[in-house]
Amino acid sequence: MAKTDLDARKEALVAVPDESASAARLFKALADPIRVQLVVLVRQAATGEACFCDLADKFDMPQSSLSHHLKILVNAGVLQRERRGTWSWYRLDHDVFGTMEQLLRPGGPLRDEPASHCD
Repeated sequence: MAKTDLDARKEALVAVPDESASAARLFKALADPIRVQLVVLVRQAATGEACFCDLADKFDMPQSSLSHHLKILVNAGVLQRERRGTWSWYRLDHDVFGTMEQLLRPGGPLRDEPASHCD
């Protein structure tokens, strides 16, 4: 049986499961407007890091919900968390931008394969 373009694409995805899973986790974490706002606030912090208490003041939501959003960003590698006394402090993991560039660059692991044209 001849190999189809779809079969070839599936094989390519199997060859890069780690990159695909990492990309999905990263992009899913950034696909929520609240989480994007959190990243912007942390990035704009004068010291390069933001305390949970300061972030909580910016959002009208339960602390548990905000904590959940931050946990997703930490687990995806977007933010780093450091516990200091009662509070957690967050800073950007700058490696994430390099990871995004690597994933999206032409010829990178998530490259598009040319579509076949049926005659």
